[in-house]
Amino acid sequence: MAKLTDVVAHLDTLLNTAEIPDYPPALNGLQMENRGDVTRVAVAVDFSLRTVEGAVAAGANLLVVHHGMFWGGLRAITGTHYTRISLLLQHDIAVYATHLPLDVHATLGNNALLATELGLEVTGGFARYQTIEVGVQGRCDCSTTQLVERARTLARQHGGEVVATPHDPARRTRRYAVCTGAGASSDTIREALANGVDTLIVGEGPHHTGVEAADAGLVIIYAGHYATETLGVKALGAHLEREFGLPWSFLDLPTGL
Repeated sequence: MAKLTDVVAHLDTLLNTAEIPDYPPALNGLQMENRGDVTRVAVAVDFSLRTVEGAVAAGANLLVVHHGMFWGGLRAITGTHYTRISLLLQHDIAVYATHLPLDVHATLGNNALLATELGLEVTGGFARYQTIEVGVQGRCDCSTTQLVERARTLARQHGGEVVATPHDPARRTRRYAVCTGAGASSDTIREALANGVDTLIVGEGPHHTGVEAADAGLVIIYAGHYATETLGVKALGAHLEREFGLPWSFLDLPTGL
């Protein structure tokens, strides 16, 4: 057993929660407390009713998520939102959310871990946002098609699929960049091209990014928003077990996206 205050303080320091900027609607850190003790942790990508129900079934009293329960603005506690909060209160479950602080972490972050999962070496940051670089990049010499297949393996493990912009089956990737989640945008395409990146690996992106990339000779591998962001929360669960001896469960609730 651990004290919630100790676990939260550890996570805040580990993830540099107070210093990492995030998009205005995001609220990082402890979003809901419990009575003070943690005996089991559940981790998940998204806060949802299914996630809360999964935490209850797992017997967890701390739920750690990448996409939290609050995204800016006032919100009435009615409907499904009421049901979620009611269950948390009934079962004494605290909620901790970590969005960009988890994305950017050098060893536990979604981007660094996805690069490792794909067999790629990280040599620098990518996808600048304010004072941070959300993603990673590096050099390699590997088959682009093989990268697509590695990404497909991960996506299919989590109920998803991979889409890649058209490319020659014999094409080789010399420089890659990774930006998990909604990582494809006109901005990341411009940054990729400016850095000599020829293959951009993301979770998802709007239709026009595929058109822009094809015109510029850049291949984008869309590996799924959900699948590419499962890695960080699982790493956090394992970390908390090592640091505090807390058993943990990963709540795998694919969105198909």
